[in-house]
Amino acid sequence: MATRMMWIAWPAFLAACVLELLVFAFVDPLDLQWASGQALGWSRQTVYTVAFFAFWLVTMGACALTTLLRIAPAEVNECPLDRDQRPAACPRESGFVS
Repeated sequence: MATRMMWIAWPAFLAACVLELLVFAFVDPLDLQWASGQALGWSRQTVYTVAFFAFWLVTMGACALTTLLRIAPAEVNECPLDRDQRPAACPRESGFVS
């Protein structure tokens, strides 16, 4: 499980770093406004921090979806219980001989 979390978090972190660099190379945080036209009123550091975490969350979602789609059907359909503890509704074999 920890390995899968790193498959999600690390590439997402790197992508968020790149997005942060690309976006703020062209956008000045002090020029940002709310939809109503009012100035955002946040410091540059606050905008950079909030934007980084927003980018990280979005890219983590994409990486999580990729990881989910990468799971083999046998792993998804495998019954998590031992053979002698399985109910009738969980007859699937894991593919491994026990």
